[in-house]
Amino acid sequence: MWSVYLSPRVFPLLLLGFASGLPLSLTGSTLQAWLTTEAIDLKKIGLLTLVGSAYTLKFLWSPLIDRYAFPFLGRRRGWMFITQLALATTVAAMGFFDPHSQLTLIAVLACVVAFLSATQDIAFDAYSTDVLREPERAAGVGTRVLGYRIGMIASGGLALIAVGDWGVSWRNIYLLMGLLMAGCALVTMLAPEPEKVVKAPVTLAEAVVAPLKEFFARPEAITVLLLIVLYKLGDAFAGALSTSFLLGAGGYSPSQVGEATKIYGMIATIVGAILGGSFMMRWGLYRSLLWFGLLQAGSNFGYWLVAVSPVNDWLMFSVIAVENLCGGMGTSAFVALLMALCSARFSAAQFALLSALSAVGRTYLAGPITPYIVEAVGWPQFFLITVLIALPGLFLLWWRRQHILALQQPNTAST
Repeated sequence: MWSVYLSPRVFPLLLLGFASGLPLSLTGSTLQAWLTTEAIDLKKIGLLTLVGSAYTLKFLWSPLIDRYAFPFLGRRRGWMFITQLALATTVAAMGFFDPHSQLTLIAVLACVVAFLSATQDIAFDAYSTDVLREPERAAGVGTRVLGYRIGMIASGGLALIAVGDWGVSWRNIYLLMGLLMAGCALVTMLAPEPEKVVKAPVTLAEAVVAPLKEFFARPEAITVLLLIVLYKLGDAFAGALSTSFLLGAGGYSPSQVGEATKIYGMIATIVGAILGGSFMMRWGLYRSLLWFGLLQAGSNFGYWLVAVSPVNDWLMFSVIAVENLCGGMGTSAFVALLMALCSARFSAAQFALLSALSAVGRTYLAGPITPYIVEAVGWPQFFLITVLIALPGLFLLWWRRQHILALQQPNTAST
């Protein structure tokens, strides 16, 4: 069973997943930490979560990636390579501005980073869907989620440790992350091409209309889209300003938060991603989504415990470890669901649409609304509310269980 993780189609997804996850923290938790340590107002930090709109709107330009290709590295890898080089430059540039006097410029660059990152994700998601053989899908999803989480931790937890313990400046942090992204472009050059090359749409109109027409012709389309929005909504609310909570109301230092994220979070992420793929191979998609979703919701109680307890390193470390473990498992199953829902003919556009919808809650609800809920009820009650927010998605999952069970059967998924 474990040999599948060393497949030439599965193993590269670890490093490519790292490239996909690296930019997200740089416009999310790491940016939050930077601005929090600079005493920027919490409401401004909350509004800056809107820079992630690109992840929600990426379906708008995904047909371009289906229709057009660069004359090198294949249909998907060419786009990945170009966006990775552009990200390397833009990420490095973010570190050259002062949050107090040039916050608007930082926000603009963060929007550019998010746009390029979302574009890379479109190509990478399509590449993952195309390159994996059917028996490799569960392992491949677990591997790419593992790489993605490691990328987030490297640009999140490692950055906080470097600033808090080693005295590295925020400018140098962003320069280092730009160099790491440039290195990821080399990995893209060496990754294999899919065994089956799907013919690109003949016209841009076909690339835009056909994927939507095919998906919305399915009778379950609307409820499936709602499930995608709701499944990780509780998790999105709990994590929206978790870094600001730990550094502010929680009373923890940047180095403490970074250590917990990098060491305990890293270990838990590795275990969660591997367990997620392994359990999916045994349990199937629906059972994994249900149990992992319940674990995700339950893990939010940990943040409530941190909020009502005095500063305690081990408590905070344990909570972050559990959150990463459950989050890694839940994300593995969720990505497998998105892959299963995509037609092989329109993998870029449909995966972009589905994954963009999954970001709606994080971008337009969790980030902007969280500060106001916290002001109204306080951090402890807020984290209890996030558990309740997770329940509608689990109910909808149970309601659509027959459709999801059908996706697990041979020749029943959309083609």
